[in-house]
Amino acid sequence: MNVSKKHVLEFFRRQEGAINLDNFVREFGGRHVKREVRNMLDDMADDGEIVRLKGNSYSLPGKMKTTRGRISVHRDGYGFVTPEGGGEDIFIPSKLLKGALHGDLVEASSSPSRMGGSKLDGRVLTVIERATSRIVGRYEETRRGAIVIPEDQRLNLVVLIPVKGRGGAEDGHQVVAELTAYPVGGRPAEGKIVEVLGWPDDPEVEIQSVIRRFDLPHIFSADVLAEAEGIADTVTPDDLKGRVDLRTMSTVTIDGETARDFDDAVSLRREGINFRLWVSIADVSHYVKKDSPLDREAYLRGTSVYFPDRCIPMLPERLSNGICSLNPHVDRLTMTAEMLFDPTGTMLESSFYSSVIKSQARLTYTIVKQIIVDEDPEIADKYRPTSPMLREMKELALILMAMRKKRGSIDFDLPEAEIIIGLTGRTEGIIRAERNLAHQLIEEFMLAANEAVARSITTRGIPFLYRIHENPDPAKLQTFQEFVHGFGYEFSLVEEKVRPSELQRLLAQADGRPEERMINYALLRCMKQARYAADNVGHFGLASDCYCHFTSPIRRYPDLVVHRILKAASLISTGKSQEDSGKRASRQLAIATERLGEVAEHTSKRERVAMEAERDVVEMKKLQYMQQHVGDQFDGYITGVTAFGFFVELTELFVEGLVHISTLSDDMYSHAEKQHSLIGRRSGKVFRIGDATRITVASVSPGTRRIEFVLAAHTASSPTPRTAAGVAGTEEYPRIPLRGKRLAGIQPRGDNREPGVKSGSGGTSGKDKGGRRKR
Repeated sequence: MNVSKKHVLEFFRRQEGAINLDNFVREFGGRHVKREVRNMLDDMADDGEIVRLKGNSYSLPGKMKTTRGRISVHRDGYGFVTPEGGGEDIFIPSKLLKGALHGDLVEASSSPSRMGGSKLDGRVLTVIERATSRIVGRYEETRRGAIVIPEDQRLNLVVLIPVKGRGGAEDGHQVVAELTAYPVGGRPAEGKIVEVLGWPDDPEVEIQSVIRRFDLPHIFSADVLAEAEGIADTVTPDDLKGRVDLRTMSTVTIDGETARDFDDAVSLRREGINFRLWVSIADVSHYVKKDSPLDREAYLRGTSVYFPDRCIPMLPERLSNGICSLNPHVDRLTMTAEMLFDPTGTMLESSFYSSVIKSQARLTYTIVKQIIVDEDPEIADKYRPTSPMLREMKELALILMAMRKKRGSIDFDLPEAEIIIGLTGRTEGIIRAERNLAHQLIEEFMLAANEAVARSITTRGIPFLYRIHENPDPAKLQTFQEFVHGFGYEFSLVEEKVRPSELQRLLAQADGRPEERMINYALLRCMKQARYAADNVGHFGLASDCYCHFTSPIRRYPDLVVHRILKAASLISTGKSQEDSGKRASRQLAIATERLGEVAEHTSKRERVAMEAERDVVEMKKLQYMQQHVGDQFDGYITGVTAFGFFVELTELFVEGLVHISTLSDDMYSHAEKQHSLIGRRSGKVFRIGDATRITVASVSPGTRRIEFVLAAHTASSPTPRTAAGVAGTEEYPRIPLRGKRLAGIQPRGDNREPGVKSGSGGTSGKDKGGRRKR
């Protein structure tokens, strides 16, 4: 008989569950139709009409458990589906992607992995929603026709470009191609050129490629610019109504040397044994009204994006560098958090109000360090009006740091890099980014203000936009616990959760020991990413039960939302809300708290996109720099171990490359995943995360974003027994200082720049605006 789809579907309806190929063959006539039946079933599976299972079995889509989620595809072809409702990721081999591209929303089947444990293997059943409509890549003309090779290695496809769709592109150009057909059933993707960016080795083309690949809004529309132009560039008398006047106070801004938008200013006064701190933040909400063109654009962008040589701002420069920036010696509107601390760092009282300030000085981290750390008399004398206050700020900052440490806040000892960009846009150097007490001083004051605002609003039961950081993944924690046990470290898990103080204690015990870096890296991999949420679950990394982002409304939309909520709540609480004013304040609060869950999800997504784009540019600049160092040797540390080798980060350059397992010719190595190690089968030699190495740069390929290293020398950091003396440092185990701390749950960002203006240096993805950490 001739087997048709109708016969197959009818047979499915008479059966229950999955059907094996042999059952189909018997049903449709025996062995002589096996090839015909198999081809029919495979065609139907490719079209999504039925589902191909393991063991030559098939099922109808509705008769099996499926999972919907976004797929993340690795550049080597395989992928993982992250379920929408949470749960274990599903591993998808490259041959079972069924044309799904990185980021697509898919429906997938799953079954327990052959690797055991809780891991799942599966296949894509159907693509529900495409995430990619345009491709940024290199245009090439071949004997078989024109193609575009995507720059994003996770898009494992080649796009065919018909003759009519080439748009004037030349062989080798960097282009943007719009997809007109997706890869389905073995057919290749097709597209047309919609923009020619230029030659790929042009630094400007490199940045424009990233902007388009990550779909970053970077041009303000005419109505947005018109609204910005209509805003006065000075504070008017009407603006001062209802504001607390702080202009006579000694208020200063402290930022990086290249910062241009100053959104926070600080002032401090001793009151006996206590400290009264004022943290004044640019009142962006006074100028950016809800649902205005400026507000809609700021929401769309979600955040400013910082590259080593420029900034893509959330707000037009007229606001971000002008009337909203707390520039020195001019009146500026602010929202102030006023806090009183006792000598232990306990907050005795706090209040929040609209204010006006006049910054007395624009200080840099370098200047503040020279005054409070180096105690340079010449610099202190030059800034005589503010030097005594800075010393008192140092005293309070150290108290707050100690208090935060006492409650369990986690700091990672991981140094970070700064990219040096020349006038031509090329990378001229990579240096260790400085982070000193001046940075920490501002960080502590911003942390205190963020926490105080969140706690004040929460205690009043008002809907709010929180910054949350959830507990580490239980499975990863369990693996980490087993890993550190081999070094003699222990911590307690209660119902698969751990207290931050337990992990902080562990890091303190490892401080200065050979395995310190290894443990820092391994623990960092357990951490979840901080995000925004309308429901408060606390901030694990900061050991805080209530936290928000309040201090950067020029460059973060969530902070602007928090300002609107705080301002409306303050109007209600200060008695200014009688009759009509009360109704108006209540309406303002209702408007400010609209769709908080949606705002949280969107801004969290925009933050992740910005981080990926920033990281992509930094990695590109590092690759360019390393091209001139092929054949050179460098010291480094193992930062990751896989079945195909291990990754090494260079100590001074912060560049990561792969030592492939095929280059380790002295033995056959097995991957011990839980131990983050490769172990020699014959020699027992171990390559473990955190081990010190010396490598030779073998090759650098900017096109594939790969750096290959060859091992030159290796120093193992084997498990060693801990003693009380050993933890503090001994002759056998001397203390190894690792400069630079990273707060757990802090998402890295770039240094700040004047929008659209290149400068001589740029931060890496490890820095926030002005060189400070992001909380």
